Amino acid sequence: MTFHWLKRWMPRGLQGRAALILLLPVVTLQLVISISFVQRHFEGVTRQMTRSVLIDLRYVAETVNAMPGRAAAAEAAARLGEPLELETRFAPAPPGGDSVKPWDLSGQQVIATLRSGLDDVQAVELTAGRQVSVWAGTDHGTLQLGFDRRRVSASNPHQLIVLIVVLGALLTLVAYLFMRNQLRPITRLAAAAAAYGKGRLVPYKAGGASEVRAAGMAFLDMRARIERQSQARRLMLSGISHDLRTPLTRLRLGLSMLPEEEVGPLVGDVDEMRRLLDAFLDFARGDAGDEVERIDPEELTARVVEDARRTGQAVEMRPVQGKSEAMPLRPTALRRALENLIGNALRYGTRCEVSLIVSPRSLRLLVEDDGPGIPEARREEAMRPFTRLDPARNQDRGTGVGLGLAIVADIAHAHGGALHLGDSERLGGLRAELVLAR
Repeated sequence: MTFHWLKRWMPRGLQGRAALILLLPVVTLQLVISISFVQRHFEGVTRQMTRSVLIDLRYVAETVNAMPGRAAAAEAAARLGEPLELETRFAPAPPGGDSVKPWDLSGQQVIATLRSGLDDVQAVELTAGRQVSVWAGTDHGTLQLGFDRRRVSASNPHQLIVLIVVLGALLTLVAYLFMRNQLRPITRLAAAAAAYGKGRLVPYKAGGASEVRAAGMAFLDMRARIERQSQARRLMLSGISHDLRTPLTRLRLGLSMLPEEEVGPLVGDVDEMRRLLDAFLDFARGDAGDEVERIDPEELTARVVEDARRTGQAVEMRPVQGKSEAMPLRPTALRRALENLIGNALRYGTRCEVSLIVSPRSLRLLVEDDGPGIPEARREEAMRPFTRLDPARNQDRGTGVGLGLAIVADIAHAHGGALHLGDSERLGGLRAELVLAR
């Protein structure tokens, strides 16, 4: 049997689930004790106390029945009622029968015991404050007998329940505080890992139990190794950029001194090599050297669109959906991703539109064009490095090495997000959706 429907009602966080683990056994134990022990115990006490009062009630009823007339019966009942602490008088029974509050559990036992031990009980009332009234039939009419409720019910029937609840709540609070201290290192580790997944380094110090401390130390070691590898990659890219650009520049300068009709194709090859080198370096660089800053994504997107329009590109920005506010981002990497998406859209289409959608949990940047689009079966392939989709994207209209979408996907992953490709319903071409986690 599966319990998948329970997942909707279960707490999502670790502290909430820990609190549920603490509360569920305590509440269950309190219910079991209250039902199986407390209620049965006080029911037994109530029956015993009611039987004691029944002795007095039966004695009064038998004495009244032995009297020759109603006046003598009333006098005898009053005479006996004073020492027995009973109020006696002849009065008709109420038409409604027994009267007791629904939550008065011991009152149900009082009525049952009185009816089983006293003849011709017409009604019992336990709702008038702390008074119990019994109407019993006698040979001279209906006799009303009243006495204090404390004579048939324990004066503190709920003290044990209150004690259990108070102690249970106190111990649960102590256990929860202790459990929260134990869970705090796990929460800090999860927050540090989530921040690092979004490309942000936050201070973290391993702590807590030995297992949690070991996991924290492993995370710190892993993060340090990744940072060392990133630093080594930046140093390598710096060397490659210097070592390759300098010979290309000398070659380009040397070719410019030769006759133009002889070196035209060679200059084009050198320029193509420079563009290929820039594309390789952009892909390998990723977000290296780009520090996280709090920036407004709407302002950044507007600047990128405005720069593209100044160069004569047919780019439009649609109204922003949601409230845009400053958030931690890598501005250089995000700008490079937008420029790649816009350039890719205009390479294969005549115009494109940029949309920004801000939600509490994510930031979505949409770039749509009116080009031929990409078949659904090949969209995952299009985001792989060095992939060219010549038939789908009309490759003869531009040149490239298949790194544009791969660079964007890599930048999205560095922000803890993803790149999704789809069909543009508005323009009919490709829709590239850059989703960044907040």
